[in-house]
Amino acid sequence: MDPLRAGDLHGSLTDPVLTSMEFLNEIANRHPDAVSFAPGRPYEEFFDVEALHRHLRAFHDHLVAEPGGDAARARRTLFQYGRTKGVIHELVARNLAVDEDVHVDPESVVVTVGCQEAMLLVLRALRADPRDVLLAVSPVYVGITGAARLVEMPVLGVRDGPEGLDLADLVARIRRARADGLRPRALYVVPDFANPSGATLPVDLRRELLRVVAEEDLLVLEDNPYRLFGAGDDRLPTLKALDGERVVYLGSYAKTAFPGARVGYVVADQPVDLGDGRAWSLADQLSRIKSMVTVNTSPVSQALIGGLLLEHGFDLAKANLREIEVYRRNRALVLAGLAARMPDAAERGVRWNSPAGGFFITLTVPFPVDDRLLDHSAREHRVLWTPMHHFHGDGRPLPHLRLSVSLLTPDEIERGLDRLVAFIEEQLAGR
Repeated sequence: MDPLRAGDLHGSLTDPVLTSMEFLNEIANRHPDAVSFAPGRPYEEFFDVEALHRHLRAFHDHLVAEPGGDAARARRTLFQYGRTKGVIHELVARNLAVDEDVHVDPESVVVTVGCQEAMLLVLRALRADPRDVLLAVSPVYVGITGAARLVEMPVLGVRDGPEGLDLADLVARIRRARADGLRPRALYVVPDFANPSGATLPVDLRRELLRVVAEEDLLVLEDNPYRLFGAGDDRLPTLKALDGERVVYLGSYAKTAFPGARVGYVVADQPVDLGDGRAWSLADQLSRIKSMVTVNTSPVSQALIGGLLLEHGFDLAKANLREIEVYRRNRALVLAGLAARMPDAAERGVRWNSPAGGFFITLTVPFPVDDRLLDHSAREHRVLWTPMHHFHGDGRPLPHLRLSVSLLTPDEIERGLDRLVAFIEEQLAGR
């Protein structure tokens, strides 16, 4: 058989965005001796295999104890194909009420294979015409851009601005797109400690944003995986809590539980008029798509997350108290460490932001950063980071890199910063 030709396969397979996701997931494996500020993974030191058994048993016992439940039904729920929308939808709804003050009908929740599937389902549903486009604050998480590529939905970047979103640019982009014959369908935004910028939208800007999307007849896709990991205990209201009507809420338990379960969800309570007199929601439509993509999310994986929620009274902020302290500590260590090692950074064209929470810090340098330079940093200095061009989608080198603080111990941070600053000093000397 002759080799398949790349030109005969879907165009997204040669798109740099899809290459970026694979690259970002695998770069650490290529350089196991490097200190890695690259992956946005949760802290691992508290992972406990015995907790998995405990969570599974807790959810099993919950199934047995609920009205109409018994051992046979619980066994069937865990071992058989499951309900397409999920078997922990009611627990997810209770978790949203406790942690986010978001109150939704459990039937509006679709439990997905990670948040990535939630993104794909929503974009597949919204992309009904070649003119349909998605707006996204740029730089943006590569996963949403990749999902949009797969459903052939162009992504129009919106400037982030000093507060995380330039509203004037958003309006201009919407109206310019419509003048060009396009149909803007939704805006993707991470309002708290965004990946990769670390930016947080102030509450007044959140309200203004919701006013603008209402005037422009647009949905908001709110993605908020880092929300619980702020520098303080007070949390700003989610966009969904402020205006549930226009907001589709994308959720993940990868950071607040553990990514190995691959459990996320989407809250899509927007009504859909099918013209047959029945009451449908967007969640119902997403469930139809999911049934042809993954059939259902693993009931065993859902049971692990469900048991965790039950064990902690649906309060993941309390369940993550140790992790929250680690992320606060690590963020402070990295910021203080950069300042101590580079007291003259500003004069030399080096600067960094100071996010109020989350996993990420953005470092700006006076030289272009690309994957070739990352490879040099890994081989010669044994330190990894993420070039920011991956979050812009065009592959052009930029003078910015992302540091993730979530995975490392204090000793690793100190070693990594020594190596990172040595790399930067080398590049500055060679200019």
